[in-house]
Amino acid sequence: MKIFEALRQDHEKQRLLLKILAETSGDTAARREYYQELKNQLESHAVAEERHFYSPLLKKDDAVDLTRHGIAEHHEIDELIEKLDETKMDSPGWLRHLKTLQEKVEHHLADEEQEFFQVAGRLLNESQKNKLADSYQEEMAKELAPH
Repeated sequence: MKIFEALRQDHEKQRLLLKILAETSGDTAARREYYQELKNQLESHAVAEERHFYSPLLKKDDAVDLTRHGIAEHHEIDELIEKLDETKMDSPGWLRHLKTLQEKVEHHLADEEQEFFQVAGRLLNESQKNKLADSYQEEMAKELAPH
């Protein structure tokens, strides 16, 4: 498996969790559970992606701007998660914040899949693509393992 497929698999999980969450209401066990899973996915993905996809690409002149942009978007996503954490789940504001998060995450994933992956595909050789996928997946497994 190449790094792009590994990342895309996690992107699909994030999209699905956001879609499910957008259809929940109130402070329910289901909403809390899905939200916790989404937070874990987003936080683990950002760490593993920055270490095993962005970091090697920062060394390539053609990818520096895209890499910085991706890291900045991860930071914005973190801030939106913080805002959600501080908002009561049964308030109308919670769903508004979630929809903002959903838009930001979907924009970020589209940026990566439609632009960044193409640039990275030209800059990384086949061996690097496979090794990065392995190290990314190992990191994700470690990050998502119960602590």
